[in-house]
Amino acid sequence: MLIQPILFVVLIVGGTALISWPLGRYMTWAMDPEGAASGRPNAFTRLFQSIGGSVSARPQDWKRYMVSILAFNVVMFVVTFSILALQQYLPLNPDGKEALEGSLIFNTAASFTSNTNLQHYSGEVSLSYLSQLAGLMWLQFVSAATGIAALAALARGLAGRKLGNFFVDVQRASFLVLLPVAFIVAILLVVGGMPMTFNGAAVATTLEGVQQTIARGPVAAFVSIKQLGTNGGGFFGPNSAHPLENPSFWTNVVETVSIILIPMACVWMFGRIVGRMRHATVIFGVMLALVLLRVAGGIWFESAPTQAFADLPIEQTTGNLEGKELRFGASAGPLWSVLTTSTSNGSVNAMHDSLNPLAGMMPMIGMWLNEDFGGVGVGMINMFLYIVVGVFIAGMMIGRTPEYLGWRIEAREVKFAILALLAHGLFILGGTAVFAATPWGADVLNNVGPHGFSEILYEFSSASANNGSGFEGLGDNTVPWNVATGIVMLLARFIPIILPLAIVGSLSAKRRSAESSGTLSVEGGTFATMLAATILVVGALTFFPAATLGPIAEHFIYMN
Repeated sequence: MLIQPILFVVLIVGGTALISWPLGRYMTWAMDPEGAASGRPNAFTRLFQSIGGSVSARPQDWKRYMVSILAFNVVMFVVTFSILALQQYLPLNPDGKEALEGSLIFNTAASFTSNTNLQHYSGEVSLSYLSQLAGLMWLQFVSAATGIAALAALARGLAGRKLGNFFVDVQRASFLVLLPVAFIVAILLVVGGMPMTFNGAAVATTLEGVQQTIARGPVAAFVSIKQLGTNGGGFFGPNSAHPLENPSFWTNVVETVSIILIPMACVWMFGRIVGRMRHATVIFGVMLALVLLRVAGGIWFESAPTQAFADLPIEQTTGNLEGKELRFGASAGPLWSVLTTSTSNGSVNAMHDSLNPLAGMMPMIGMWLNEDFGGVGVGMINMFLYIVVGVFIAGMMIGRTPEYLGWRIEAREVKFAILALLAHGLFILGGTAVFAATPWGADVLNNVGPHGFSEILYEFSSASANNGSGFEGLGDNTVPWNVATGIVMLLARFIPIILPLAIVGSLSAKRRSAESSGTLSVEGGTFATMLAATILVVGALTFFPAATLGPIAEHFIYMN
């Protein structure tokens, strides 16, 4: 019975890891064409500079780069908010979608601007084609491009070079990386049977003689960037569990690979830009090991039957099939649940609310740690925060000034890193505590006890990790939930981008020193062990108490 899950995991994770190597090389060419040796812009750079005008003409320091990111994202938010608020008056609305409620508009605009794609609505019910394409799909490109641009800038700074220009970088990421890869994936999805049409909903007569309205639309274009950009927002409410958003086993494979492909390639791009491929290999290995541990845990815990069917005359010999799409096989759900939360993607092909308690904790852990490949670009940036803390601790243990790639890590850099890591925990645990203790959360739960607590905990974990998936037993389309998670998504998106750029700015103001025999190597097993220990200790100390109140408590209740 274990052979099939093992082969499936090897096919998906191992195959994607192999493809990510050449893609990482291509992304390095696309995002850093001048490299360390040449200061001359290539043809694409000159084109993007001419499109961007004067703001794209010269390199930026970390403060100007940060301001550019924030200004660009404000424009993204305002444009999308306007489209959603006015969709009933705008074209490409063949099914006559009406206006959305105000707090839901704010939540949706914040969600897609922050690359979270948490959805408190159902796309086929609430949104016009224009809202889906010109609002949300556009954001799925440019929000993902923002993360890739920020990583490229951070890597250049660590390499001792200028950070570059954000407006050029975001065009490089959009037009040279995301758009061509999304075009290829969209073609594969259309070939696999996914709809791609601007016609309105189809009306069919069933065998019983009943008329049925079937929503459709330009789904393939939307889904390709949804997965590749670690966006995760579904065209339909059930997301990739919907037969028109994921028609077959093979489209499921394509989508699963797409979730982790660019995040894996970002690690190799980082290594090439800083000129330390062995270091990138160590980081990739630590990330991969943590992902595979959770994949193994998810599949193992889902091999047990669900308690929901315990009193029913149902044979349960293949594990927990509640909330699963049987077209994809028993292992596809838990594998997807771990990968989508390891990469801040958030799309689903099974209902996470139906996972066994400890299997449901595996995606939560991915969002709590928030560094296993992560969102495009920002996943490696989050790992950089753990690297700074790990290097500092290691330096203190051996009695030397901590150094990373020749840069001295001192109190200022560590404070920034710790602040970013603590903010993530504060948003999750603080939001969970408030909503678990008030009618805002308690009144919208479909479950009581530990599972109800897990639903609240998962929602804030998803918002803070910019993930977007959810335990969908929660009635979260209310004003308090829309406003609270919207604010969390915006803060949790930009704090982990701004503070690492500030760290690089602080490091670049120092004199870079050559590594000596006494410097802790970042290219061996010792560093890998120290990095993994730092991640696990920080995660365990922060989130283990909450886990005991939710999925762990629920597991022991079922055992007894």
